[in-house]
Amino acid sequence: MVERKEYLEKLKLWKDEQVIKVVTGIRRCGKSTLLMQYQDYLKQSGVEADRIIAINFEELEYEELCDYKKLYEYIKARLSSDKTTYIFLDEIQKVPYFEKVVDSLYVKQGTDIYITGSNAYMLSGDLATLLSGRYVEISMLPLSFAEYLQVNSKDKDSAFADYMRYGGMPFIATAEKTEEKITTYLEGIYNTVIVKDIEDQYGETHMEERSYRFTAEEKARIQKVLLEEQKLPELPARSTLKMVAG
Repeated sequence: MVERKEYLEKLKLWKDEQVIKVVTGIRRCGKSTLLMQYQDYLKQSGVEADRIIAINFEELEYEELCDYKKLYEYIKARLSSDKTTYIFLDEIQKVPYFEKVVDSLYVKQGTDIYITGSNAYMLSGDLATLLSGRYVEISMLPLSFAEYLQVNSKDKDSAFADYMRYGGMPFIATAEKTEEKITTYLEGIYNTVIVKDIEDQYGETHMEERSYRFTAEEKARIQKVLLEEQKLPELPARSTLKMVAG
């Protein structure tokens, strides 16, 4: 596991400050891992485990807490009466009206709140509206080349060639994989970024599934957006996507 020192330092900088810490970034770039690393840091710094509330809404055992009222009651019952409670809500966009929970916890004494979400739901304009300007945003990217080298077993030149070709998604960096597996994995990331986030936010009625081969112009246009905004690696030449129907 790569220690994401740059982002850990940013979280440490804002520790115990009266703002909501929001970690945003493309899916699978390491947001959940970052939160776990930060929780380990808190424990090593003397924070008792019962003062850390961590919920990952991608885990089935927390499905019931996707009801915002139940989520609020669950957390409220576990708040420390005399010390700071550190609250981590991972993939919070899965909870409709999550901002009501976060705002209500924010105004309580002794809470330090950290949330993550995919970029489709955590755009700066949306955050400003939902969280009333009470937050700081930490925008997270996939691995830098220096981080990539920490977990890649190849020599530096070979690792650099792979990094330039496939990018720095943590899954790709941490194991020996065939080109077919890497391409399939990246294709899934693109389908998720382009399709699932759009579909989740705007509804299935606006989507149409079909097999699609990118033309050079279309590939360049999509790649330009993703490379600049999400820092993703090279786009596979063929993919199955749900395209916006209009």
